[in-house]
Amino acid sequence: MGRIIGIDYGRKRTGLAVTDTLQLIATGLTTVPSGEVVRFLTEYSKKESIDLFVVGLPKQMNNEFSENMKYVQAFVTHLKRTIPFIPIEFYDERFTSVLAQRTMLEGGLKKKKRQNKALVDEISAVIILQSYLESKKYHL
Repeated sequence: MGRIIGIDYGRKRTGLAVTDTLQLIATGLTTVPSGEVVRFLTEYSKKESIDLFVVGLPKQMNNEFSENMKYVQAFVTHLKRTIPFIPIEFYDERFTSVLAQRTMLEGGLKKKKRQNKALVDEISAVIILQSYLESKKYHL
């Protein structure tokens, strides 16, 4: 079984998370500049078996897509063209940044670390991916 990659795509930075080979637990992978994420994923997929990309779906509280959706859609189109053999699914990313901040606070991280936007993006990707895994566990 291959890994699943969680992606929290942003205009500047993209947080990435990855599952173990049993697809049970999501852990942070890294944060990369958004212009380099497809190249990074291409190289990563050459080293590791990837079954799926899970991309955070940017929605607002009223269930409409946020302004970031056009950037996410362009990224997904580029990703599909570059790595067509790995399927892509979307997963609602509402509240992930808030949950990431709360996780860092509860984890005892100092204020300076909590202000690290790259770390927030990586933790958000973990939350998206772990939430996706849990949703699938109950829909088998």
